[in-house]
Amino acid sequence: MRTVILCGGKGTRAYPHTLEVPKPLLEVAERPVLAHLMEIYAAQGFTDFVLAAGYKIEMVEAFAETLPSTWTVEVADTGWDTNTGGRVRQLADRVGDEFFLTYADGLGNVDLVALAEFHRSHPGAATLTTVPLPSQYGTIDVDDDGRIRCFREKPRLPDHRINAGFFVMDARVVDLWPDPGEDLERDVLPGLGAKGELFAFHHPGFWKSMDTYKDACDLTALCTDRTGPWLDRPGAPM
Repeated sequence: MRTVILCGGKGTRAYPHTLEVPKPLLEVAERPVLAHLMEIYAAQGFTDFVLAAGYKIEMVEAFAETLPSTWTVEVADTGWDTNTGGRVRQLADRVGDEFFLTYADGLGNVDLVALAEFHRSHPGAATLTTVPLPSQYGTIDVDDDGRIRCFREKPRLPDHRINAGFFVMDARVVDLWPDPGEDLERDVLPGLGAKGELFAFHHPGFWKSMDTYKDACDLTALCTDRTGPWLDRPGAPM
């Protein structure tokens, strides 16, 4: 299976650090976050990549030249201003009957083999990985009398699940694409859900997104010897 990685956006939430470097090349533990992400797939045997690039594509191409020669890496120019859904649609003719798809800024020890097997077990055209919502605030546990029992520092909220990326899609998904279908999150995924073509794979283990420069620093703090918990045993609970 090929793995399509969406790495063409401008990374406005990480501004001003993305003025000079595209967001996928922002560093975690002195290496681009994109390198860490690709290692998740490679460690589980998936080493055929398509990098859907756009913004500062020349830097992504230079990065690709540094990757192991045993990997197959194609850098595809999908345009500076193309949105996530448009980038996937452009690559439909080069990804085969079934492909992985992910963002370039989320790291997790997702069991990719289990994800692919789950995808093949249902009739839908697409599967997305979900994780419990990580709260940005601490929560307070209060008893019936109003007495505070404990504080929880930024817990995960298991009753609320979010899209963690790490998709599997069939090639036929493009035939179900809504028009214009430029935005994967706002247009395509809700459209697939409405058609009954989208299923959820629940990941119980580590996951963290890198939306801001602070997130990059937080991920770096989790690293030991330049690698982090996203390379722990696939699917291992936190």
